Amino acid sequence: MLRGARCVLRPLGINDAPSLQLHADNELVWRNLFEGFPRPYTLADAQNWCAVTSHSPAMGLVWGIERDGQIVGCISVRPESGWMRCNAEVGYWIGQAYWRRGIASEALRLVTSWAWASLPEVTRLFAPIFAWNEGSQGVARKCGYDKEAELRRSAIKAGQVIDRVQWAAIRPINPGANAIIQP
Repeated sequence: MLRGARCVLRPLGINDAPSLQLHADNELVWRNLFEGFPRPYTLADAQNWCAVTSHSPAMGLVWGIERDGQIVGCISVRPESGWMRCNAEVGYWIGQAYWRRGIASEALRLVTSWAWASLPEVTRLFAPIFAWNEGSQGVARKCGYDKEAELRRSAIKAGQVIDRVQWAAIRPINPGANAIIQP
């Protein structure tokens, strides 16, 4: 569990499905998430996500974003493997009722700090964001992520080829430590 002033990040359980479904079943939320996020987002989808999919090793580490006693979004860190193991992908979304309240920014700050403390091989966190999603890009910017690239025509959403923008944060280097990470 990660605790901030505006939200708590915690593992999801089956009892979180109704509040998750409430905030995920929204056209504007769906528009800003990658392929595979169902629309409409049913209670069965939320139950499967909370009980099974979010706990899958392929999803990385997933936390529910809790606010006002309910899950209002999710955030995850998925470390890469092999020669890319110094990278980890961060993904996040929050229900529209909680946009522009600083909650997603706090969640990303909490997860970024957690990653630097808990994942010693990870030196770079990156967040692929749809080019039109200015809100999510603003969250990344506020949390110290820099825009790395505009990846034109690099993803598919609702059958359309679209552009992504990649944001990344680099692990702060401890001046007294060796800059090369040893396995």
